[in-house]
Amino acid sequence: MILVLTAGFGDGHNTAANSVAQALKTQLSSSAESVLVVDLFEQHLPNLTRVLQSAYQAAIVNFPSAWRWAYRKLAKSDIGQQPNPLNASLQKALASLIHQHQPRAIVSTYPFYSTLLAPLRSQGPVPPLFTIITDSVSVHPSWTSDPSDYYCVADPETVAVLLDRDLPSDKIFVTGFPVSPAFAAPLLSPRPANAPQSILYLPSTPVKHVAATLEALRPLILSGTHLTLPVGKHKSRLHLTLNRFADSLPEDRFTLIGWTDQMPQLLRSHDLVICKAGGAILHEVLAARTPAVIDYVVPGQEEGNAEMLLNHHCALRSHSPLETATLTARMLADQGSLAKEMRNHMVPPLSLPNAAHMTAEAILSHI
Repeated sequence: MILVLTAGFGDGHNTAANSVAQALKTQLSSSAESVLVVDLFEQHLPNLTRVLQSAYQAAIVNFPSAWRWAYRKLAKSDIGQQPNPLNASLQKALASLIHQHQPRAIVSTYPFYSTLLAPLRSQGPVPPLFTIITDSVSVHPSWTSDPSDYYCVADPETVAVLLDRDLPSDKIFVTGFPVSPAFAAPLLSPRPANAPQSILYLPSTPVKHVAATLEALRPLILSGTHLTLPVGKHKSRLHLTLNRFADSLPEDRFTLIGWTDQMPQLLRSHDLVICKAGGAILHEVLAARTPAVIDYVVPGQEEGNAEMLLNHHCALRSHSPLETATLTARMLADQGSLAKEMRNHMVPPLSLPNAAHMTAEAILSHI
C-alpha cells in the first residue's frame, strides 16, 4: 500500500496528490496494491481546518501584504516544529494511520508532513517519505526543514534551490509538476479551425478587481472574441458581478461555468488563459501549452512560479485590470502571433503533460 498525504490549503497540494495517486493506481493495476489519499487535517480536525482554510483564502485574496509578512515570518521561525497540542494530535493520528495501513511508502504534497514524521523516526522505522514540492523556485524553508528521503520537483531551477540547502543531489528527482494525466490524453473535442479566438479567465482576485477586469475585456468580447469563465469555489462571492456581466453580452460571446473537472479540456481548447500564479495552474498552463496573462501573484509562495514562466517567455504579467485587457489584446493580435510564439516555447522539459506518471515511476523505482 502507498499512502499519499495532502492538505487543502491552496489547490496545488490536492491537484498533485490526486494526480500522482491516479498515476500510481494505473501503474499498479496489475497488482493488488492499493493507493490511499488522505488529508490528515480534514480527516482529524475538520472544523479547525475549515476555519484555517477560510482565513488562508481571505489573506491571500484580500490582505496580500499581511500574508507576505506572515510568509516571511514563518520562513524564519521554527514554530511549526515546536512541541504543541496540535502537532501532538496530528502526530498521533499519523502514527495510527501508518500502523493501520502499513504503507511501504509515504508520498507528501504538503510540507508539514515531514515535520510530523520527524519525531516518529526516532521511535522506530518509518516508510520512505517522498516529498513533492508544489512550487517552483520560491521553495519555503518548511519544505526542507525536516528530513525527507526523496524530493520530486518540477524543474531544474528548483533543484538548484535545494542543492543550495545542501540536500544530496541523488535524492532529488526532476519529474515535473504532477498535473492530471488527462493532459497527456487526446482532446475529446478539438477546436474547429474556424472557431473564434477564445479567452479562459480563472478569477481569483477581489470582486471589484474581477468586475473591472471583465469591463476592460468587454471591447475584445464585443469584437468577436469568446470568453469562458469557470468560477468553481468563487461562484458565491462573484455571483452578482458575473450574472450582471453575462446579461449585458450576446449569449454566444460568454460562457459561465460552475465547478468543473474538465480543466485539461478547457485549457487546451482556448488561445490563452488569465489566471493567478498558483503552482498547479501554471504547470497546467505549461502542460496544455496555453500562454497565460498572470493577473495576481500570492506574495512569497507564488513568486517563483511566475518568474519561471516569465523567464521562459510563456506568459505576461499584469498589474491592473486595464493592463490585463491590453496584454490579452496584444497576445491575440495578428491572428494570435504572440500567443503562438509563446506556445512554441512550451516544450519538454518545461511542458510535461505526463509528469504524474514520471513522478509515479520515480517513486516506484525507489521503494
